[in-house]
Amino acid sequence: MTTATTTALVHTLRYEAEGIISVELRPWGDNVFAPFEAGSHIDLHLANGLVRSYSLLNSPDERNRYVVGILRDRKSRGGSEYVHSQLRVGMQLSISQPRNNFHLEAGAGHSVLVAGGIGITPIYCMYRQLLALGRSAELIYCARSRREAALLEEIAGLPGKVVLHFDDEKRTPPDLAAYLAGRPSDTHFYCCGPTPMLDAFEGACERLGYPHAHIERFAAAELPPAVDAQGSYSVELKRSGKTLQMEPGQNLLDALLEAGCDIDNSCREGVCGACETRVLEGQPDHRDGVLSKAEREAGKSMMVCVSGCRSARLVLDV
Repeated sequence: MTTATTTALVHTLRYEAEGIISVELRPWGDNVFAPFEAGSHIDLHLANGLVRSYSLLNSPDERNRYVVGILRDRKSRGGSEYVHSQLRVGMQLSISQPRNNFHLEAGAGHSVLVAGGIGITPIYCMYRQLLALGRSAELIYCARSRREAALLEEIAGLPGKVVLHFDDEKRTPPDLAAYLAGRPSDTHFYCCGPTPMLDAFEGACERLGYPHAHIERFAAAELPPAVDAQGSYSVELKRSGKTLQMEPGQNLLDALLEAGCDIDNSCREGVCGACETRVLEGQPDHRDGVLSKAEREAGKSMMVCVSGCRSARLVLDV
């Protein structure tokens, strides 16, 4: 099955920064938007047939609107380009229910939130939520230039510690290890941004001995199969009592759907998290852009739309 959708009205399009607009959506007709948590995203089902995921940046306390920020990607495959060039106020869009793969630990003693470019959208929402709860938090916002940084005016009006790093002004990319050093080990760290930044963030947290590092990726991870990935393997479906035999080149999600399994799915690119499935036994070959390094190593769940298997057998909670 595919993720349930609702119809939304494009209420406002707003210029936020060079190459970035925000899209405010309101319920269409008698529809009611589902509540969401800080860090959540929704899928936009665009008229050109593409489905793209975007993080919600407005407050979870607002029940009558969703607001997303969208960068006009220089390497757009049709999603952001369509939004920037063809989406208009008054149009209707099918959107998914909010999903959250970027959970905020609101009870943490201290939180450090790091954003790179358009990655500010979920980070801004999470930072405001922590401040509203009276929690200790700080924001590190990095971009290539000030003109390409969205929400600067809104951030300037917030309390708390904010560090801004613009490459053209500093004349160097951010040194994340230097920015993150010196925090208590129980601090929770969050990062959303381009892939090189996320990799640097995870590496810095690992070297600094920080166990609570959380990331969100906007782009599909381009990961090749692992060296020990199996072309053929069996998949036991624990709840349905079926066993599937996977052959080289066969997609696991397609096989599960053909077997009659009720697997939620949307992007089919390993980004949205809709198809996350619990793994009871076996070693997945993770090729998604959702799970953190620690979550991949734990092997407790997998995105069946893109991932494979590194063992002879998988047992899934399906």
